[in-house]
Amino acid sequence: MHKPNFQLSLYLSAKPKMAENATPSNPEKMTLSPPRSVQEISINGGDPPPPFIVRDNPYGPVDTSPPLASLPTIDISLFSLQSSIEETEKELDKLRSALSSWGCFQVIGHGISFQFLDKVREVIIKFFELPIEEKQRHGKAAVAKEGYGLDSLVTEKQVLDWSDRLSVLIYPEDQRDLKLWPEKPQDFRETIDEFAMNIDSVVGILLKAMAKSLKLEESSFSKQFGDRSVMQGRFILYPTCTRPDHVFGVKPHSDGSGVTVLLQDKEVQGLQVLKEDQWLTVPVIPHALFVNLGDQMQIMSNGVFKSPFHRVVTNREREKITVAMFKRPDPEKEIEPIDQLVDEKRPRLYKKVKNYAALNYECFQKGLVPLDSVKI
Repeated sequence: MHKPNFQLSLYLSAKPKMAENATPSNPEKMTLSPPRSVQEISINGGDPPPPFIVRDNPYGPVDTSPPLASLPTIDISLFSLQSSIEETEKELDKLRSALSSWGCFQVIGHGISFQFLDKVREVIIKFFELPIEEKQRHGKAAVAKEGYGLDSLVTEKQVLDWSDRLSVLIYPEDQRDLKLWPEKPQDFRETIDEFAMNIDSVVGILLKAMAKSLKLEESSFSKQFGDRSVMQGRFILYPTCTRPDHVFGVKPHSDGSGVTVLLQDKEVQGLQVLKEDQWLTVPVIPHALFVNLGDQMQIMSNGVFKSPFHRVVTNREREKITVAMFKRPDPEKEIEPIDQLVDEKRPRLYKKVKNYAALNYECFQKGLVPLDSVKI
């Protein structure tokens, strides 16, 4: 059983707050007032409290400026019927190579206007500019994965991420909890709803293309997601940090999704991917989308495609925002390696699994590698 969260509150306390009728000579009336967000700690100019400090990191020191990654760029407009067979085949080869070596790539030709992508960023920035009381109207319960707030505590040894997040379930639409969807800024809901529809379309194109790149029937991956696949939106603020060499914006991890699509900050870098035991910085391409596969696609592809380890570092001088959209199979549906990708040369690597995202989240907070738990 985990220790109660009040211990975390004591760690996060920035300064004493006098209770009603309290005086310095009446100390029993004094209480500690914990910051309600990482943003609050940053604004107050304080150093990261102990729960945020990286310790015993198996993935090396916190390096805020490794070399830039030479990531592949995939033009998904070339997967349309209007493209020539030669153009499509060439881009499918690039996609297969990107996913088997990197597990991630930058997407162009997605058809989402640059102006609209900027609008998405703008509504997220405006949300995080709201007073803390307004944001906390959408606050999440202590162990919930939806709503606004800090990390949920899974273990007392957990290192907290230097970021504030708003997470909402978008699809299936009938499972939306609208009280967690901000009403301010006024166009938040409308904008995110439209963005989600666009991203769902992009993911649909990619799932078909991934299957074709492996000479599979185009629905081979998408049918494992099911008719009630899940899309979760996560809107993240990484405030400035006085000790970027000692904390992570997000700890090293692989995603529990099938496919993750990111709209990065337009200017500020911070996302890093691990390739051949070296951390590399993901470049910012302002109007591209960054796509990485999650563990569930590595399972379905029997390890042909990779789910990359990645992390986010912080910045001493500039905050940054990110919009992350996670596409996952229906949690009630089992996934498994596709039969055509299992043979004598590549035997089945993973068991059948259901609701893998929940397993992934718990392992992530405990510092474990979730894929190891489903290997044969």
